Amino acid sequence: MKYTILDCYTDEASGLGVPPYLGTYPRYIYGQLSTEGHAVTYLTIDDLRLWKKHQGIKKQPSEKEKTNIFVYNTTIHDAEKVLQNTDVLVVIIGVHVPGKYLTAVPGTLKEVIPLMRDIKATKILTGPAIFGTQLEGGKFFEQENLDLFDEIKDYTVPFHKLDKFSEAGALILAQIPDKRVIEIETGRGCKVGKCSFCTEPIKSAFFNRSMESVVQEVKAYYKQGARYFRLGKQADFYVSDKPIEMLQKIRKECPAIEMLQIDNVNPNSVVAPGGEEITEAIVNYCTPGNIAAFGVESFDPDVVKANLLNTTPAIAMKAIRIINKYGAKRGANGLPCFLPGINIVFGLIDESKTSHQRNMDALQAIVAEGLLLRRINIRQAAILPNTLLAQKAGNKFLRKNKKYYWKWRNDIRQNIDFPLLQRLLPKGTIMNDVWTEMYDGKTTFCRQMGTYPLIIGVKGRLPLKKKISIRVVDHMLRSIVGEVVE
Repeated sequence: MKYTILDCYTDEASGLGVPPYLGTYPRYIYGQLSTEGHAVTYLTIDDLRLWKKHQGIKKQPSEKEKTNIFVYNTTIHDAEKVLQNTDVLVVIIGVHVPGKYLTAVPGTLKEVIPLMRDIKATKILTGPAIFGTQLEGGKFFEQENLDLFDEIKDYTVPFHKLDKFSEAGALILAQIPDKRVIEIETGRGCKVGKCSFCTEPIKSAFFNRSMESVVQEVKAYYKQGARYFRLGKQADFYVSDKPIEMLQKIRKECPAIEMLQIDNVNPNSVVAPGGEEITEAIVNYCTPGNIAAFGVESFDPDVVKANLLNTTPAIAMKAIRIINKYGAKRGANGLPCFLPGINIVFGLIDESKTSHQRNMDALQAIVAEGLLLRRINIRQAAILPNTLLAQKAGNKFLRKNKKYYWKWRNDIRQNIDFPLLQRLLPKGTIMNDVWTEMYDGKTTFCRQMGTYPLIIGVKGRLPLKKKISIRVVDHMLRSIVGEVVE
């Protein structure tokens, strides 16, 4: 059978599959189908858009135009030729925690369904969309008529069966011309698993993947040329199977890795016995710019209690201090080695105007203490089916407080983000391993490879997809203005 995987990109609380990341869904499915003896082709939503909306022609932007990020991440294939000869089309869709993406736009059901109507293949829907999906926070999940699909299927593979697909799955890289960060899954579900808005406990009971399996998969992709990895598809890296040994083995077996980072961390694990040793290991074995993404969500004790959040404000503050103690030193690429990142969610149960003041009080205390945060993510809650938030409150608090959100967000950006960014990267700091990515008029926007990398604007239209070094010359609210270091 001729299978085609259509990757519309995924973004979940526990894992990122939006380019330059390559998520687990297409890789696992590719490995499984290939192992079963099928011919498998990998396409992206950008390939489909290029065929259907641009007649297969990718135009270069003029000096007054932006790079077209809707068709930026194409594969080596001609989508029209591939899809005319496809027996089964597996469509991966699903965004649970929408964000802003520099050079990619995830596909939605609303967009994709009309583009696929004349494709004759059997169509299977999979990915996070089977639990609900949307691209904008503060709304209920996207609801579309799914009659176009012949089947809705969960391709989840148990960890004990995953190893046999690793080598075959890594061959997908031959069909992708650009570099990708390989998102490696270290666990499923959540050990605490009670937060009102989160789908992780719904998707899976907590289960760790073995350290040996994680290392094996990294080695498989490394063998195929991958050099950028994030151990990110989990709720808490610190409770992974043998996390220190895992990092040691990856570095020993794959010495030329250029980026090795993690993502989600529960602050309770940082302050628990053994937490400081894991923190030291992350600093020693991972690459600078690394982030411990803390799902704090709110510093308001009333909101914490009502939404069964995983950590208290006091524990979060203690964990921030520990990460700073070991990770605030500056690394070779110009960024501190390892810092906390804070997630704040608007629209949770029992949110009030007092909630924002409590958030600001906590964040201002961090600034006053001289501590660093790598980033603060602020989003409106995604109301997804079967979550406590959907069942108990729906969008009640989103509707009630929405008129305040711009002011609250701007308050954090102006009075917290900006001074922290100036402290993080003072003017004159040299940032290395910076990749040029897209144009907006006469400005080139660049990033380092990493977890939530900072966007850097450089005057002039530099050659794209090249590695450069820059000097920090100014700061925006959440980004950097740089100049090229010759």
